Amino acid sequence: MPIHNRIAKGIEEVDVIIAGGGTAGCVVAGRIAAADPSLEVLVIEGGEDNYQKDNVINPALFREHLAPTSRTALFYPSTKQPQLAGREVVTPAGGLLGGGSSINIALYSRPYADDIDTWNTEGWSANELLPFLKKFETYHGKGKRELHGQDGPVEVSDGGFKIEHAQTDIIKAAEVLGYHEVPDLQDLHAGNNVERAMRWISRDGKRQDAAHTFIHPLLQDGKHPNLHVLCQSKVIRVIFDEHNKATGVEYTPNPEYQVEINLTMHPKAVVKARKMVIISAGACGTPLVLERSGVGDPEILQKAHVDLVADVPGVGHDYQDHHLVFYPYRTALTPDETVDTLFDGRTSRANAIANNNPLLRWNACDVHAKIRPTDDEAAALGKEFKEVWDRDFATKPNRPIMCLAAVSSYVGDHATIDRGQYMSIAAYTAYPYSRGKIHITGPSWDDPLNFDLGFFTDAGDIDLKKHLWTYKKQREIMRRTAMYRGELASGHPRFPEGSKAACVNLMDEKNIDGFGPDREVSDIEYSAEDDEAIISWLRENIQTTWHSLGTAKMAPLEQGGVVDKDLNVYGVSGLKCCDLSIVPRNVAANTMATALLVGEKGADIVLKELGLPSADNKLFKH
Repeated sequence: MPIHNRIAKGIEEVDVIIAGGGTAGCVVAGRIAAADPSLEVLVIEGGEDNYQKDNVINPALFREHLAPTSRTALFYPSTKQPQLAGREVVTPAGGLLGGGSSINIALYSRPYADDIDTWNTEGWSANELLPFLKKFETYHGKGKRELHGQDGPVEVSDGGFKIEHAQTDIIKAAEVLGYHEVPDLQDLHAGNNVERAMRWISRDGKRQDAAHTFIHPLLQDGKHPNLHVLCQSKVIRVIFDEHNKATGVEYTPNPEYQVEINLTMHPKAVVKARKMVIISAGACGTPLVLERSGVGDPEILQKAHVDLVADVPGVGHDYQDHHLVFYPYRTALTPDETVDTLFDGRTSRANAIANNNPLLRWNACDVHAKIRPTDDEAAALGKEFKEVWDRDFATKPNRPIMCLAAVSSYVGDHATIDRGQYMSIAAYTAYPYSRGKIHITGPSWDDPLNFDLGFFTDAGDIDLKKHLWTYKKQREIMRRTAMYRGELASGHPRFPEGSKAACVNLMDEKNIDGFGPDREVSDIEYSAEDDEAIISWLRENIQTTWHSLGTAKMAPLEQGGVVDKDLNVYGVSGLKCCDLSIVPRNVAANTMATALLVGEKGADIVLKELGLPSADNKLFKH
C-alpha cells in the first residue's frame, strides 16, 4: 500500500491502530501485519516518510537532524531548570517514520542482563527476553554466536568503514588506565571495558532503522495491503466508549506540512479500531496522548480541562534520560579520518552523495566504553557517593556508572571553530538517579508542555559527581593518545587563571612520535577551585542523550505504574503502550536495542492475544 499523508482517505476502521511510527511502533506494526495479511493495521505518524532520505540512510549525516529547522526531529522544551543555570533544555526525539532509529548516532549498544532483571516484571526477565533481543538482529561482529541474532531484519556491522589506527590509539590509551579491550562489550555482561564499536549499519553502509527494516519491505512486496501508514498526522487522543474501552483515535494533519494561508483547514478525523489501540509515541509523546485522552492524574487533567477517564497518577512521572556532554579535542588526524569536512564546507554534501563518498557510511563512532571508578576513586567523591557506591555498585563489578563514545568529529556548529580534525568524547550517565516529569497543560496537542527535565536533582548530587569523575578520566585517556593535540577550550570548563588543569593547544607540536601511551604522562592535578569550575560548567552545559524513558512505566498501579506486564493501560481496556515509556528502570546502553526489544516483546504479547503466530523473518528482508 502507498503511504498516506495528513488524512487517511477511505480508512475509517481497522483492526489495530498504532499511534506513533517510531522504533518500537514500527516493529509492532510490521510483526502484526506480517502475521496475518487479513488483519488491518494502521500506523499514524506525526512526521514524514523516511524512505531513502539522504540524511537517514547515510549514517554520517545524523547531525543534520538536530538543526533547529529540522523536520525530522521533535523538540521538547523543558521549563527553566534552576539547577542547570536556569536554562531551558530542549530534548530532541525522532520526528519521522522510524522515530529515533532514523536519526540517532546508530551506535550498537545493548543493556546488561542485570539491567533487564531490575524491571522485576513477570515475563520480562533477561532469560525470557534474550530470544527477542536476538530475533530482530543479524549480527556480523565478534562474540558468542548464541548471544546474538543471525537472521533478523536489522543488520549490525562496522559498516565497512572505520579508522582502525585511531581506534587502536584510543583503546591503548584506555588500557593504560585499566580499561581493557573486549571483543564484545554487548554480550549482556562485559562491563568496565572498551570495544571497537559496532553499529546499526549494514555491511554496505546504510542505516538500519526500524521503518526500512520492518515497514517498507511489507509496503513494497505486494502481499500486505493490510498495512496502512499515515504520515504527517498528529494523534490528539484515544477515544473510549461508555465502558472505558478504547475504540479509536482522533487525529489532525500536522500543520508543519500544510500551506499556511487563511483558507487552510485543520480538520480533526477519527479512525476506529475493532480490536485495540497501541500508543507508541515515545517517552515524551506517549504520556501526553494518555493525558489528552483522560488517563492520568485527576488533578493534572482538571487543570488541563480534560475529562477524567481513568485515574492513573503515574502518567508522565519518572522521566529518565542519560545526561550527556561532548568534550572536543584537537587531533593530528587527517581530513579523511574524521567527518569534520562534511560539516565545515570542505567537502560538498551533494558531491559526497553523488560520488558515494565512503565517509557517508560511517557514524564516526569507532570506540565505545562502559566504565566505573575504583573503590578508592568512589570514596574520594564524598560520603554520599560512597554510600550509593557501596549499595548499588561495589558488589556488582561489571556495573558501570558511565558510558563513553569516541566520535571522530566536532559535533557542534563548525562556524564557531577553526577548521581542523577533531575527536569528541561523549560522556553520558549509565543509571541516572535524577527524575523528571512531563505533562500537558491543555487538551490540544499543541498546548504548551510542563516538562521538568529533572537533571541533577537527585539527593547527594550523585549524577553530578559521576560527571565530575568522568571529565577527569576521559581527559586522561585522550592525553595518552598519539592523536592528541590539546583541548578545544570552548568545549571544556573555564579553569581559574594559573590552574594546572588549564586547557592546552599543541597543534604546533610536530613530533608525533612524542605522543601516545608509551610516553610519560602524569595525571592532571585538580584543585578544589578546578572542581568547582567543572561543576559549574556541567550545570551550564549538560544535555540530553535523547534516551528518554520511564514516563508510562510497567509496574503495579500503586507503585506509580501505568501499564501491566502485558502493556495494558490501567483503568481502561483495549489500550496498550509499547515504547520506551514503559521501561521502569534505566539501562547502561544507548536505547535503540531496548526500544527494538520492547517492540518485539510487545508484538509477541499482541499476537498471542489475537491467536496469531509470529511472522517469518524472511518477510522483512530487503
